[in-house]
Amino acid sequence: MRNRILLVLFFCGLMASASAQSKFNRFIWNAGVGLGSGRQDVADFVGNSSFVVAGGGMKLNRFFSVDAEYMYYNLGFRQSVKQNQFLNGQSGHMQSISLDGIVNVPKHLYKIGAYGIFGIGFYDRSVSVPGFQVTGATQYQSAWKWWDLKWENDRPGTRLVTQWMSSNSKIAGGFNYGGGITYPLHNKTKIYMEWRYHRAYQSDSKTIVMPFTVGLRW
Repeated sequence: MRNRILLVLFFCGLMASASAQSKFNRFIWNAGVGLGSGRQDVADFVGNSSFVVAGGGMKLNRFFSVDAEYMYYNLGFRQSVKQNQFLNGQSGHMQSISLDGIVNVPKHLYKIGAYGIFGIGFYDRSVSVPGFQVTGATQYQSAWKWWDLKWENDRPGTRLVTQWMSSNSKIAGGFNYGGGITYPLHNKTKIYMEWRYHRAYQSDSKTIVMPFTVGLRW
């Protein structure tokens, strides 16, 4: 996770440096890290979790901007879930690409600015565990739903088909919305704090995360 954070910040620093030397000042960049919480399955299985985010876009005018943003959200289960549901060694994450619109509040409070953000995107949720075999006699655990296991006669809640449980990934569409505040530092760089709500519609359940980000905007 630390290497991903450093890579994202380094990459965005290069983009910001390049844009600062350009004739154009309509391009915007951001990079941040933070802690997120979840609802429904994410709250039950994961709890609070770390993430990184980076993006870039363009100002349309002083009020409106658009950007594309990448997020890597850790979905490692809580230790109690791993132990109680036979998932020792579990790991997981969700990666997303979203297209967002940003609405800037025209009035500032001293130097503090505010904005709202909303968008749509694609979300890839992946989980893995050291492989083991499950059979019809295996007691099903609630957190196993993210592995998309097979049931006899395709009827969930009956008996599991004998199968190998190791990793699974699901891609889905979704949306996000939120808002944040900014404070200028120097050379058009701003520190920002932002709260977002992301919902992805995987076929087994909705994946809902609510990241709180601290980062830089250029």
